Amino acid sequence: MKDLTHGSIVRHILAMAPPIMLGMVTIMICQLVDLYFVSGLGDAAVAGVAAAGNAGFLVNGLMQVLGVGTVALIAHAVGRKDRPDANLIFNQAIVLSVLFGVLTLVAGAVLSGPYMRSIAADQATIDAGTTYLLWFMPALALEFVLQVTGSALRATGSVQPAMLVRVLAVVINIALAPVLISGWGTGYALGVAGAGLASTIAVAIGGLVLLAYFCKVERYVAFDPALWRPQPGHLKRILNVGLPAGGEFAMMFIFMAVVYYVLRDFGAAAQAGFGIGQRVLGLIQMPALAIALAAGPIAGQNFGAANGARVKETFVKAALITTAVSIGFMLLAQLKPELLLAGFSNDQETMAIAFLFLRIISLNMVSQGLIFTCSSMFQGLGNTKPVLLSSATRVFTYSLPAIWLSTRPGFRIEYVWYISIAATTLQAALSLWLLRREFRKRLVPREVAAIQVEPEPEAPSARAAAAE
Repeated sequence: MKDLTHGSIVRHILAMAPPIMLGMVTIMICQLVDLYFVSGLGDAAVAGVAAAGNAGFLVNGLMQVLGVGTVALIAHAVGRKDRPDANLIFNQAIVLSVLFGVLTLVAGAVLSGPYMRSIAADQATIDAGTTYLLWFMPALALEFVLQVTGSALRATGSVQPAMLVRVLAVVINIALAPVLISGWGTGYALGVAGAGLASTIAVAIGGLVLLAYFCKVERYVAFDPALWRPQPGHLKRILNVGLPAGGEFAMMFIFMAVVYYVLRDFGAAAQAGFGIGQRVLGLIQMPALAIALAAGPIAGQNFGAANGARVKETFVKAALITTAVSIGFMLLAQLKPELLLAGFSNDQETMAIAFLFLRIISLNMVSQGLIFTCSSMFQGLGNTKPVLLSSATRVFTYSLPAIWLSTRPGFRIEYVWYISIAATTLQAALSLWLLRREFRKRLVPREVAAIQVEPEPEAPSARAAAAE
């Protein structure tokens, strides 16, 4: 456990962000490797896997419910120096992770086909996406336990173990991808099914390694079967914090579904180009997201310790760093997009759309970095309802104009991206305003309360007074 209530906030952020970023970047690289080998199967396969991957936003919403609730409540407990409560929250979150994993498997088996038929451009894309989802769903189900364990470690200021496990899983996935997708060394290519199976095997191995770490090394929070009996009051604590944050991912799912719906009339090449561009954009946004995620536990521990000044300082420092990083990657996407998109497809139409998407949407990066930071701060404060409000605002301000314009004569694909810039900028402004309001509501009262409970200076004893 690392105490984040003392010491340089910038140093804490810079120490925690690189491992978080490395873990996320390796996951994204793994997805890009899958997409690279799948691209050899044709545009329908690329579009199918990319569209199926959008279902991951919905499942990630459920993961976010557990992850955010776990980070916030354990960080608060660490700040209060309340280890029993931290351990109780961790074990109750494990119970929820198993339940959510089972629900994911059932939903994947039942809904994969109907989902793909609702958004895909043609039958080949539907078949590819459905096949990929059926093999990829076990990986998503296993991810719930990894999410809870990684979040618990992050709340205590320890990010290296989860990062190393992620790197291991990604290395395994990258090694398996060409073997299972293209049949390297075996002569038996599984195609898009191999992409999903590679992810499932890699996540399963990573889960076993992380389980061994908790059993052999971790001491602050630990698996305790005596605490696995569901306790409604504590489950409610986790869900109260996590559900609005999970709703944020549900909003993103709706947002992405609208994009695929609007692009459907442009054909599979348009959907494939968007899928490639979106994943590359996600990769270059990872540094800003990692900085924001590092700020969450710092804010959470200091909020639990009733140190409002350090909570505010955490936001200011994190926002400045994310803005600087976002500007750097935005310039790279504007000036040298070919460095980021090279090699993903031989189809000129697909790559032209990917280039157009990246050049326009990268203008969003500063706004998106501020949204990441505000979201992480709300998580640290233990109130994620404003995050859901700002995300819903973005969905509605994007979806309604995009769908309406798609029905008008002369509709062009770049209109989709320009509307997205306007909606994201609005969300960033709203998030900043909501966070300022939250600071006024939740930090000032805690600072006053902390002052009021400080013990009065001890009066000198009668004997000491007589001696004087």
